[in-house]
Amino acid sequence: MKTPRGKIKLGRTTSVLWDLLTLEKLMTGSLVHLVYWFGLGIVALAGFAAIGTAVGTALREGGIMGWLLAVPVLVAGTLVVCAMAVLWRSFCEFYVVVVRIGEDLTALRRAAESQGVLPVDVAKT
Repeated sequence: MKTPRGKIKLGRTTSVLWDLLTLEKLMTGSLVHLVYWFGLGIVALAGFAAIGTAVGTALREGGIMGWLLAVPVLVAGTLVVCAMAVLWRSFCEFYVVVVRIGEDLTALRRAAESQGVLPVDVAKT
């Protein structure tokens, strides 16, 4: 359980700046959201490139042969873009899970220290 801001914790006043400088509070949650949307934008650009390639192939070749060449390019490009979006999402989710595991371990360590289960020397290593 987190303590409210400005409350005294272990004999010192907590502040947002101190928490960020000592890595007590991680800013990964908001940062991962920005990275996720940036990566998803790049994947969307790849999708537009696949559509542009298919249309360009169809227009350049002309006639029915151009459209027969464009359809597989469009289908393959769409499938690749969908796979890239799923992989990017799973990568970002994995990163968030790893960070949250670290936060949970920190909370468990603090709880064990406060209950006297772990010696303070072991907890700091």
